[in-house]
Amino acid sequence: MKKTAISLFVAMFCLSGLGISQTAPDGNDDSKWQFRLRGIVVTPDESADIEAIGGDVSISTAVVPEFDITYFFNENWSLELILATAKHDVEAVGTAAGDIDLGHVWLLPPTLTAQYHFTGGDFVPYLGAGPNLTLFYGVDEGPVADDVDYDTTVGFALQGGFDYMLNDKWFLNFDVKKLFLNTDATVNATTALGATVVADVDINPWIFGVGVGVKL
Repeated sequence: MKKTAISLFVAMFCLSGLGISQTAPDGNDDSKWQFRLRGIVVTPDESADIEAIGGDVSISTAVVPEFDITYFFNENWSLELILATAKHDVEAVGTAAGDIDLGHVWLLPPTLTAQYHFTGGDFVPYLGAGPNLTLFYGVDEGPVADDVDYDTTVGFALQGGFDYMLNDKWFLNFDVKKLFLNTDATVNATTALGATVVADVDINPWIFGVGVGVKL
């Protein structure tokens, strides 16, 4: 899936030089900064390799607010910093010990994407890609485990979306991102299972966002 998504992004990105207008969009052409507030749905595309007891992982969907800041180098190229945090319920499923409730964890995944904007009117599509750093905090290990630890991880994001200008400053936004995100989770289940279990977890969430923004 990762190779397919990256190949699709590269193909679409290359089309930017094949006849797509690069005329400045309607509105405030001198704006360097852009701010958005979105509501996002974070839907993990999860899987796991769990040592000793086998099975897989189930991670809940989250709906949270997101804030992002974009700086434009010119009318087409920009950098966007994406800020949000989300709480997810976690469960090990189909293991040799049955389904195990692993409580919940908060994810803080600041993401920086380089974007290309297809300008030429009020409708402004864009594509982006860049690195992601995910921090895990506020862990509740649930009723079975003595402790659960998640490793901080570096991932990669692909992004696509569009802005629709309402006037010179204000616009609506729709955005979709795919994060390629993996972490090692260590589950101390000494009391219940007499063992500590390590799992290699792919979270790989899809993130769908709708919001409003302003150019300054």
